[in-house]
Amino acid sequence: MPKRLAIDGGAPVITEPIPGGMHGPSVIDEREINAVTEVLRSGKLFRFVEDSQVSGFETEAAAKLGVKHALMVNSGTSALVCALTGVGVGPGDEVILPGYTFIATAAAIVGVGAIPVIAEIDESLGLDAADVERKITPHTKAILPVHMQGVPCRLEAIVELARKHNLKVVEDCCQCVGGEYKGKFAGTWGDAGAWSLNYYKVISCGEGGLVFSDDYDVYERAAFAAEPGLPMWMSDSEWQNKPFSCQCYRPSEILGSLARVQLSKLGDILGHTRRLKKAFLAELAEEPKGYIRQHVDDPSGECGISAAIIVCDKELAVKYAEALKAEGLNAGTAYNAGFPDRHIYAYWDSILFKHSPHPSGYPWNDPSYRGDVAYSRDMCPITLSILGRALRFGFNVNMQEEHARLMAAAINKVDAALG
Repeated sequence: MPKRLAIDGGAPVITEPIPGGMHGPSVIDEREINAVTEVLRSGKLFRFVEDSQVSGFETEAAAKLGVKHALMVNSGTSALVCALTGVGVGPGDEVILPGYTFIATAAAIVGVGAIPVIAEIDESLGLDAADVERKITPHTKAILPVHMQGVPCRLEAIVELARKHNLKVVEDCCQCVGGEYKGKFAGTWGDAGAWSLNYYKVISCGEGGLVFSDDYDVYERAAFAAEPGLPMWMSDSEWQNKPFSCQCYRPSEILGSLARVQLSKLGDILGHTRRLKKAFLAELAEEPKGYIRQHVDDPSGECGISAAIIVCDKELAVKYAEALKAEGLNAGTAYNAGFPDRHIYAYWDSILFKHSPHPSGYPWNDPSYRGDVAYSRDMCPITLSILGRALRFGFNVNMQEEHARLMAAAINKVDAALG
């Protein structure tokens, strides 16, 4: 017989709080402090200096990823804007993205004058390739897959689809820094990739980003997009593309110095979180009664910073969440009443209602756009159904394997009683 649930008066599985905390910020020590202090003492805060910290980070990140070119910018959103510009996305183009991602992904598409086309996710919590293909039009220029919560989406299928339709692929790896997919880093499968170095990401300099590619033309266009003065500081012989100037996403040397130290800790961070998730999965029931596990194409390559279960129906998912909370494990469905989750398209009012910073209604009413995209809060019912039943659990560097096993034990107990 299942053990009596804590919500019904039984003893909870978890009696001490599970440690919280961010990944990169939790491992900050004297190395980051010394690196920043050295920059401050030098007085050289602008990135275009000799022995630049930003340039050093770009070189080291490119070597880590195994790509030819990397450009540091001031945020993950900026990295996406520069990557999209790099692959040639602009006014009149459509870009397909998942309905489960931070609103910044859609904002970056609007930021280059293109039109976001929202597609369904599947049980991987990433883009559903079949729905992507249904939403390809003559105006589609690129696909923007997002690797949510450290788990790469079904990249192989997305890249194959893009090649079939001659589309560009820009990978949003902002939540999957260091994640791998079948032997290659996430972000290196498509035409360009983007990292975020925000406070909440795997490694952090507070706010920052990286755009990377093997294609020099993509890199150079991204560099022009990030630095309006760059063409003035280069001779005609130094560029291959016609130079242009637009926004400024240039980072400071302080951000570069922090990012270099954090990058050196990436392996240790992911080694720890991957061990946590491995312990969690090993403890979970092999044949659960009331849920399925999130689909993961490459379990060995994902970051190990989260796990998700997808309960059979929404009402049961709410009961699971309530029972797990009583067992000492906080969990809630991704899509429910309460604080709007900006990671779900249904809350992207500025996109859904086509709010423009200009009376022209740009980019949706741009004369170069010949399509007719329509949005509604219920336009992706499968996505809302999955997220209404998905319970996600996070792992961080302050946890130990025993915490992960206790989390799984709590889920097993609740599933045995309610499933």
